Amino acid sequence: MLQERIFVTGSSIADEAAALLKERGCLCGFGTGIETAAELAEKLAAFRPDALIVRKGVITRAVLDAARTIRAISKHGVGVDCIDVEAATSRGIPVMVTPQANFESVAEHTFALMLALVRQVPVQDRQLRGGIWDKENYQGDELLSKTLGLIGYGRIARRLAELVQPFRMEVLAFDPYSEPVPPVRAAATLEELLSRADIVSIHCPLTPETKGMIGRDEFRRMKPGAYIVNTARGAVIDEDALIDVLREGRLTAAGLDTLEREPPAPDNPLLRMDNVLVTSHVGAFSRNSFRNMGIGAVKNVLAVLSGQMPDPDCLINSEVLERGLSR
Repeated sequence: MLQERIFVTGSSIADEAAALLKERGCLCGFGTGIETAAELAEKLAAFRPDALIVRKGVITRAVLDAARTIRAISKHGVGVDCIDVEAATSRGIPVMVTPQANFESVAEHTFALMLALVRQVPVQDRQLRGGIWDKENYQGDELLSKTLGLIGYGRIARRLAELVQPFRMEVLAFDPYSEPVPPVRAAATLEELLSRADIVSIHCPLTPETKGMIGRDEFRRMKPGAYIVNTARGAVIDEDALIDVLREGRLTAAGLDTLEREPPAPDNPLLRMDNVLVTSHVGAFSRNSFRNMGIGAVKNVLAVLSGQMPDPDCLINSEVLERGLSR
């Protein structure tokens, strides 16, 4: 039996996941996580992997053209906007995700951003480190009884709705593809949600329909003084429009784990604004979620290489089942 070759587009994977690959006798290759698509294509052409675990980088059609041996792809996480799923599907390659691995981490990170914003934790930290002890002008707020608006109602949003219940928040959700479960209430339209929410939290995938979905018109519909938090994908928000409404004071603050360009340019105005809290797209990462994502991604690709059907909850392009798995 030929040794199966697994390539990880990152510099590492959890020890427990690596142990599964070793037990299987796989030959593993690793990237650096900062390759361009052309550099990644060159590496894959040389390595000739049977399966790809995508931690970082962009898997374009050209990358797949350079690696014709690939029979399975698994995202080390859930967002597949970095993978040309259409190109993979045309080759009969199943594209999978690890849906149960990191939703808790993202939900808790979102909650942490919300609480830090309303209590003005970053501002207080910066002032005190700069020698300013100012209790007189402190303008912190509370989550208690505020309205939280969830754009998207998947696993992360559902868990966040649970986390805020002790704060007696009213929770609204807008998702054309998922019906909220009480006590979460459905917003009939995005406009309704934006006009009623004190805090808007984004939890939808990045698609052609959602790219730039929150722009100038949407910000105008939000309540004056509202907050916005994004732990989904940066491009869902029109960043220029966000900068303008924050400067104008129409929004109180923004908590952003994702940006349109990552890493951001050093001169990005968001990095210099006191009413913006930014983290470096780490919401999905914790010690626990890193282990779970690695194990889940390895199990996904090994199942396919063994001739098994992918877990339906993990499979993104179910069309490949209709024509049979690749090779």
